[in-house]
Amino acid sequence: MIQELNAMQAFWLGHLYHASVREMSLSEYATQQGLTLADLLLWEKRLNVRGLPVPPRHRPARFVQVTVTP
Repeated sequence: MIQELNAMQAFWLGHLYHASVREMSLSEYATQQGLTLADLLLWEKRLNVRGLPVPPRHRPARFVQVTVTP
């Protein structure tokens, strides 16, 4: 079944897709676009609950392996 998006859903889904395609964390993307992280997360959840295809988040590596030399 195809669901039509209203303007608000399309707006936020577009931002989520742009963040995913640019391989940016949502916090980094929000800062760059002048949005709040809370709004992005809220709309990600709302769209997901409605069964709309929400793009996967880009999650940068938090830890980097280092080699310690004596």
